[in-house]
This record gives sequence, C-alpha cells and structure tokens, in this order.
Amino acid sequence: MLAAEFDVVIVGGGLAGLSLACALRDTRLRIALVEHRAPSRPSGWDARVYAVSPANAAFLEEIGVWKHLATERLAPIHAMEIFGDRGAELDFSAYEAGLPELGWILESSLMACELWENVKRQANVTVLCPATPQALVVSADAVVLTLADGKAASTRLLIGADGRESWVRQAFGLPAINTPYGEMGLVANLACQRPHRGVARQWFRDDGVLAWLPLAGNRISIVWSTPDAHARELLALSAEDLCARVAAAGKHQLGTFELITPAAAFPLSLMRVPRIVAHRLALIGDAAHGIHPLSGHGINLGYQDARALATLLAATPAWQDLGNERLLRRYQRERREETLLMQTTTHTLHQLFRQDFPGLKPLRNLGMNLTNVLPVLKNSLVRYAIGAF
Repeated sequence: MLAAEFDVVIVGGGLAGLSLACALRDTRLRIALVEHRAPSRPSGWDARVYAVSPANAAFLEEIGVWKHLATERLAPIHAMEIFGDRGAELDFSAYEAGLPELGWILESSLMACELWENVKRQANVTVLCPATPQALVVSADAVVLTLADGKAASTRLLIGADGRESWVRQAFGLPAINTPYGEMGLVANLACQRPHRGVARQWFRDDGVLAWLPLAGNRISIVWSTPDAHARELLALSAEDLCARVAAAGKHQLGTFELITPAAAFPLSLMRVPRIVAHRLALIGDAAHGIHPLSGHGINLGYQDARALATLLAATPAWQDLGNERLLRRYQRERREETLLMQTTTHTLHQLFRQDFPGLKPLRNLGMNLTNVLPVLKNSLVRYAIGAF
C-alpha cells in the first residue's frame, strides 16, 4: 500500500497536538492528525480542569478557539491565596497587578472538543481517527508511519504529542528521566456553601498540597497532591466524609461542600526529556516534559510548545526541509528555559515543603511572609506566572 504524503504528521489529539494543528491553519502545510479516540464531553462537569494563563488564553484566541468556548463554563481567577504549613500567607491580586484576571479555570474536555471541531473544519488537515501507530521507518528524506489498520503516512516531520508514555518518543529512542514523587493527585469537583468570588486557594500541608480552584458558578475543583497511602485513604471515603475532610483541610473557608463528580487520582512524577527533537521529529506537551501539578502550569507549557513550534514551521520557506534537526533545535532552545525553570521551581517547592529538617519550617514560612510584604517581588512573581514577560 502506498503511503499518503504529508508535510507534518501529528501523533496525538490531546490539547497540545490539537492546538498545534489549529495554529498551522493558515499555512501551506499538508497535515495529518493521528488519534485513537475523539474527545467527548461528560454529562455533567469534567473532573479534569486546567488553569489557563492570560498568555495562553491569547494563544487560543489567535487560533480561533477561545471565542467559541461556552462562557458560562469559564471561571476567571481574580486572586490567589497561598498558605504555608505554619501560618505563613502569600496572596496575589489581579487588581494589585493591574490586570483584569490572573487566569481562568476551565474543563479539559471543553477545550479539547472545541479544538477538535476546529481541526475537523481545517482544509489542510486530514484527521485519521480512530487510528493507532504501529511502526515507523526513518530515512534521510521522510518518516513513514504505519498504522494498526495497515494504512501508512509519509511525512517530512513527525510530531509526538502523545502524552507522558509517548509511543513516538520511545520509537525514536529518546530517553525520558522519571522521578516518582510517591504521591497521587486526587481530583474532584464540589459545590460550595459560600461563594468563592474567583479566588484560588492553595495550602502547603503536612499531608501534601491542597488546591481549591474556582469553577463557574458556586463550585470548585480540588487537586490534593498527597502521599499514595493518604490518597488511597481519601478515595475510600464516602462522598460526605470526603467533603468534610476537604472542608476541614481548608479551615471551612467556603463552608460545607457537596460532591458533584466522583474523586479520582493519578500518580505524580517529574519527567525530564533531555532531547525533544531529532532528525524529522519534535516532541510537544506531556511527551516532552512532566511537572508537579502544584503550579498549574502543565497545559500552559504544552500550549507554548505548540505556539513556538507553529511559529517556526510557519516561517520556514518552502524550499527548506522541515525535518532538518538543525532547524528543529531552534524550537528546542526556545522552549528549554521556560520548561527547565518550571520543572526546577515546582520540584524545589515540593521538596522544600516535604522535608522536615530542624528549623526548616520556620524559615520557609518566613520566606512566604517576607515575599508577601515586598510589592516589587510579588508583582514580578505574578507577571511571570501569567506569562506577561
């Protein structure tokens, strides 16, 4: 069977892969998207939510997605409150930073379905779904990807956007260094007794990091990053007992809770990928990096991967080889600093609050309190966090 020819083949129809395809909509490039299952919306609220920075909301606007998202499902973040494990506090305000909002909380499936619909309408994209990659052959001029159904696609550039366990990354033999945290991230959505007023809250506790993220309406989404044994204990609780435990952990700031989506948990680890490009290959999103969820930056890194790679490909002249590794290294260099900074910051914070050396707790809480009274430092932290630099 002859292989269909494309300029770019994207393996993985998650948020990063779909946003890359959308970002290439006005180019001359012939694109194929390979995905095993189309995204779908749950009947109620999606327990998997993301914090989207203003910089990435702007990116989604540029690629024609943001304006189509249901506004009644978007929750702006007007302020953040962070609490240490010995009474320290740190708060950020959009108003104080001169911004309309610090970001938005929205459901993963909401973004995925809108991105998917946009991609299906693109004249330069061929959607191969359901499809599963089975084998690939790399030559000097192309990559030939064979699918499980026997079809084949030939491309000058293959994009691995297929998640942490990336088949593409492994097929190319690129190593990934995983550092398990021995923790799980427990997620659930809750209805609140009191209004959250667009405030995101986070507690550094002896049993992990608990985040309350504002959802549209009188609801929040929680992410409790906690040791495996404690996560399993929480998962075993009844809905009423889990709500009571979450309320107590946050000192009942929003009153009582009612569970609106079942709790779920996933293992946490740091993942470093020393090389995210090779001859005829580039990795984006979770295939290229993994960080602790305490910063909420996971999808923001993925969207910025897509933005950077799309900008590079769109500016590449027709005569130049898209799969040339020297060209692709520009993308790797551009993304290295932000990715390394976020990985180092989240890992250091995690380690700082998980260690219990004598005298460490007072020092780290003193640091939070000092930061809270230094406006210049606080403003710098806010503007970096939202991608304003």
